[in-house]
Amino acid sequence: MRKRSTSILKPLVFLTLLLLIILVVSFYFFGWDRGEKQPVKTVPITSPPTKSKPSDSNGDKPSSLEALVRDTFSLSKEGKGVNSPFISGKTQKIDVTNQWGKPDQTTKTSSVMYEEYAKHHVVLGYLGETLIDIRSYDPVLHSIRLSEIKKAGGEPDQVRYYKDRLNNQIILIYHVNSTTDLKWILPKPTEKEPNPKVDHISVYTQVKNQADQQKSIDEIISEMSLDEKIGQMMIAGISGTKMDTQTKNLITNYKVGGMIFYQDNLVNPEQTVQLLNEIKTENLHNRLPLFLSVDQEGGRVTRLPGGLFNFPTNKEIGVINNSQLSYKVGTILGKELNGFGFNLDFAPVLDVNSNPKNPIIGDRSFGNNPDVVSKLGIQTMKGIQSQNIIATIKHFPGHGDTSVDSHLELPIVYKNLTELKKLELIPFERAIDNGADVVMVAHILLPKLDAQYPASMSKVVITDILRKQLDFGGVVITDDMTMKAITDHYKMGAAAVDSIIAGSDIILVAHDYNKIVEAITSIKIAVQKGEITEQRINDSVRRIIMLKKKYGMNNTNMGNVNIVELNHSIKNLLDEYKIDQN
Repeated sequence: MRKRSTSILKPLVFLTLLLLIILVVSFYFFGWDRGEKQPVKTVPITSPPTKSKPSDSNGDKPSSLEALVRDTFSLSKEGKGVNSPFISGKTQKIDVTNQWGKPDQTTKTSSVMYEEYAKHHVVLGYLGETLIDIRSYDPVLHSIRLSEIKKAGGEPDQVRYYKDRLNNQIILIYHVNSTTDLKWILPKPTEKEPNPKVDHISVYTQVKNQADQQKSIDEIISEMSLDEKIGQMMIAGISGTKMDTQTKNLITNYKVGGMIFYQDNLVNPEQTVQLLNEIKTENLHNRLPLFLSVDQEGGRVTRLPGGLFNFPTNKEIGVINNSQLSYKVGTILGKELNGFGFNLDFAPVLDVNSNPKNPIIGDRSFGNNPDVVSKLGIQTMKGIQSQNIIATIKHFPGHGDTSVDSHLELPIVYKNLTELKKLELIPFERAIDNGADVVMVAHILLPKLDAQYPASMSKVVITDILRKQLDFGGVVITDDMTMKAITDHYKMGAAAVDSIIAGSDIILVAHDYNKIVEAITSIKIAVQKGEITEQRINDSVRRIIMLKKKYGMNNTNMGNVNIVELNHSIKNLLDEYKIDQN
């Protein structure tokens, strides 16, 4: 019996040991629970998540890798990274958040905010609100070797090295355009691995105007040349519908502070957005963004293309006399300008239309009652401002009692200051008290105030009345200096100089490239001769920079404007107030 039991046990022990071995091996290779997820390690932005190693280089396809390297160089010239929809130097932080949501991790350096989106294998760097650095760790890049980068791009413009506790890297820097660098970051070559593979890339754009916005206004002014300062005091008109040599010169050589556009410049929505985007891109090298302005009043004076439904005239809105209607009209006007990429509207009109024979204001005014004009004009102004568009109240000190068109000749108004305060000045004073940012001064001669100069060139009107009596501290701009009210009586250069001496901050020269250049040149000569002090120039430039900062102006390019949506908003508003759309 004992021998028999021993013979039975031996196979059982063997089977038990075999089962134990199988279980141990299974545990070692597969784990007890196949559904268990391993914890994900959080890695700082400065040390990107570990990537899986690509297969041996023998499996690489040179032709596809060469194409990938070429494509990476090509994308970087547009400010784009691999598999990223954003553009370095142009995309705003809010656009990234809207598309990708909140980042997985945020790190702040002394000047740049970095946000990691692990799902997209990207780290994005911002200066202020503008994207300036796209760092891509996309796995598709990890098969590219050092030799393939140099084969496609040649020798780099710069080579740098970076070493810390975890990394020992070489950085190849290619200046792909005047503002953007493509950086290839790889492990530093060694004897063992002389031809390393890419760790990540960086598409970095230097955006001067954004950097300057981090500085104080006085710091910016102290670094500006006289040419830059005078340029900021000009809003210039352009010819045609495309970027041309003269437009480039105004931006690059004369560094104008802004531009004005008319219907002749704006053919359709696509062309308009493209033109403004090209102008913004050209201006990237300059210190400050541009005023991009237009007369979009609604009613008789509209500039924007694309079949936008129009609003009733201000005269009709004045008859309805509803504050909410005026505010909503201003809001939609602001949305229209925002959609195309403009940032400055020469509206609303605050002239009191007291002269029925007025050939230039007429139905552009809310009426002949200064209280109604004040109430509705201020609400339109606030509506425009609500869309982050700068509104301009015009035409100070009041164009309503004129009987001639200042485009054709110089109007004369025989009123003294007491009379103006009882009518024309009321809407302007109230709008200033309600936050007006910009006042446009008219080409009107008021002999009882200043027998020599029209308002747009009069120190009495601009400095004594507008600045001191009405306490306006914002930006003063002239009406277009190429109107015959000015050109029939003055040379352009002299008129521009006299206007600045009088207190204007911005000279508007809406037509004729040569006249723009003449105005700029004459102002510079006047400063050099001591007729205008540089401190006087600095005062205007300070107000201009404050305004540009207040509205967060930038050179961000726009996408397509939604005309259908804008028209839907206009139709709903007109239906709400039972206004005839014909």
